[in-house]
Amino acid sequence: MTAETFSQAAIDYERIEKAIAYLIDNFHAQPGLKEIAAKIHVSEYHFQRLFSRWVGISPKRFLQFLTKEHAKKLLEKSVNLLDVTYEACLTSPGRLHDLFVCCEAVTPGEYKAKGQGLEIAYGYHATPFGECMLATTERGICGLTFFQNKKRSSALATLKSRWQNATLIENPDATRSFVDRIFNPLARQRSTPLHLLLSGTNFQIKVWEALIRIPMGAVVSYEDVAVSIGMPKASRAVGNAVGSNPIPFVIPCHRVIRKTAEFGNYGGGKARKLAILAWEAVNSQYQLHCT
Repeated sequence: MTAETFSQAAIDYERIEKAIAYLIDNFHAQPGLKEIAAKIHVSEYHFQRLFSRWVGISPKRFLQFLTKEHAKKLLEKSVNLLDVTYEACLTSPGRLHDLFVCCEAVTPGEYKAKGQGLEIAYGYHATPFGECMLATTERGICGLTFFQNKKRSSALATLKSRWQNATLIENPDATRSFVDRIFNPLARQRSTPLHLLLSGTNFQIKVWEALIRIPMGAVVSYEDVAVSIGMPKASRAVGNAVGSNPIPFVIPCHRVIRKTAEFGNYGGGKARKLAILAWEAVNSQYQLHCT
């Protein structure tokens, strides 16, 4: 995908996010496509074109992926999923998503130093889910933040809080090449693994590594993650670690939902979480047909 393609997708996403947000707020009323289209100030015809261009399917089909019933079916399929994917990692690392990533955790000394002596390049880029800030070091990607209403300053503040003593340099040329590898599902299959540099507690790192094993198109519960890391009673602590994920989407915290099949919260906004899950459901099915 080109930068222009991502720019158009980001523009389309702004309207799609508004449509999903309206659907969330009026879920019990079950609004029709015509009503949703009117709320984002487009005709039903252009609403259809908008979704086809952004994700390749009709809005009706897309919205089916956002239902609680669909989430329940995914959860039913997720029993022992993390154990199965862990075993698959050991025997065939290239088979999972998401084993398009390799993680390196900072040392305890580096964690305490909060990035001292580290140079971080960051840039702002269009994605299929709006604009994001991507941050990298020589050792790997260390931050990704979605933001709303073009509030770049809030994304930069988040990066500074995580790496308080690092040297931050705005350099979009250094980060641009990663965008396609992250947000283009086909590029993931062709490229070498992305390297991530993670700064967190031992518990957080363990949770984030578990999230990476959740395949595209699947979801698990917080309790599933807790069991997978050998701490079945730590679901609340798992939730906190999920919420502290410094590289969302790449570390797919959006694939963790409540055991009741409620989608729950997301740092980038609930509408974005639902959009990503539905987008991945579509793209994972496409990949299955292409393999």
